[in-house]
Amino acid sequence: MIAIKIFIYSRKSVYTGKGESIENQIEICKSYIYSRICDKSEAEIYLYEDEGFSAKDTNRPRFLQMLRDLRAEPKPDYLVCYRLDRISRSVGDFASLIDELNRLGVAFVCVSEEFDTSRPMGKAMMYIASVFAELERETIAERVRDNMLLLARTGRWLGGTTPLGYSSQQICEGADSHSTKTLYQLVELPDELTTVRMIFETYLSTSSLAATARSLNSLAMRTRKGREFSPVTLKQILKNPVYCTADADAYKYFESIGALVCFNADGIHGLVAYNRRERGGAHRSDERQIIAEGRHDGCISGSRWVEVQRLLNAQKSAHSAIHGEYSLASGRIVCGRCGDKMHAKPRNSVGDRPREYDYICKTKLRQGKSACNSANLNGSMTDAALLAAVSELLPKAYLKTLDLLQRYLHRCAPSSDMTDRALTDEQLEFARSCASLHSHIELLTIYEKRRLIELAFAQITADEYKISVVIE
Repeated sequence: MIAIKIFIYSRKSVYTGKGESIENQIEICKSYIYSRICDKSEAEIYLYEDEGFSAKDTNRPRFLQMLRDLRAEPKPDYLVCYRLDRISRSVGDFASLIDELNRLGVAFVCVSEEFDTSRPMGKAMMYIASVFAELERETIAERVRDNMLLLARTGRWLGGTTPLGYSSQQICEGADSHSTKTLYQLVELPDELTTVRMIFETYLSTSSLAATARSLNSLAMRTRKGREFSPVTLKQILKNPVYCTADADAYKYFESIGALVCFNADGIHGLVAYNRRERGGAHRSDERQIIAEGRHDGCISGSRWVEVQRLLNAQKSAHSAIHGEYSLASGRIVCGRCGDKMHAKPRNSVGDRPREYDYICKTKLRQGKSACNSANLNGSMTDAALLAAVSELLPKAYLKTLDLLQRYLHRCAPSSDMTDRALTDEQLEFARSCASLHSHIELLTIYEKRRLIELAFAQITADEYKISVVIE
């Protein structure tokens, strides 16, 4: 009996018990398959589930994995989903998917709307439905943004963890009991605001998050929870617009980064940012943020707050450059002294020489040598040693090596310009005939080398200039 290979894709935007759950979508799809397509004994079903992901685009892990599996052999006969908007709410993304399915000879079935691309009418109706799905998404987004703008004009605090230096106070507004509204606003805490001002001043004088943290901790200054300040905590404070005064410098800065500015530059009040984070907590892009005038007073002038942002962005660029162009194992090496991770840190450039870097223990970076006096590792020498260790391992597992080549060359590349294609017969023959696989490794990009190290070693430990690895 020849089995019918069927992919089922299900998606839910948020982790809640409302609406059609992932499990319900799968059961509905299976019921449709067994009643309309084939018997249960004939179906070979593969499940792809994305929970907590929006349909605004196709950047979803299981959806992307499904696309890779669609292109592999043997191809499925059907792709089934519960509803059209589970796949995408974008007409362009949806049309691209249908075109590829048609090229691959895979039928697409949407259970709820009863669309089946194996039939001409089903294909036409599906394109029409996708137009309305995108219209619905854009309408919802516009409605949410309008509500955000209304909230922004009130300057109210919408809840969540209050920033250092402020508490949240409930107030009531309205002419009478029938029209009274309850809302919240930020209220200054003078002692904490003194700490905030010192954080900004220290960072502006040192231009270093780590140095700022060491300075504050040496003065026994602590967070609201009584913990020592870390560079991560300080960065969150320094980037928060709530401390920035609503003046002309602030207005010009937020306008330049594309944020929607909703405040008058009165030079008195602080700012409140709306729409800063996605539902999962990730920061939104600058142009999607709404910056409004709060009901609290600002504590840092716009010019000094903007200068802090420029310093932070410059450090971020330097950090990205070093990790994107040189480092192969940042965050994967474990310090043998304290057990914390070791990260790549750039040295100063000398003339036209390329920038060098070292692997330094995170505890040492944050708290100094008194907390961990482990030796730094020369970055380029460490990376070369790791690649040499990989090249020694490869001949011992030759077939695994060829599989790795395909994975890190074409499936694990982070940039969109890397194509997801299998190695050609000529490339495979070249790999088999290489006298030295180490020479082939040297031709790889920084991202491919980094991925190879991740795949080869379960753990990398550094102690007294020595590196030891644990093979997976």
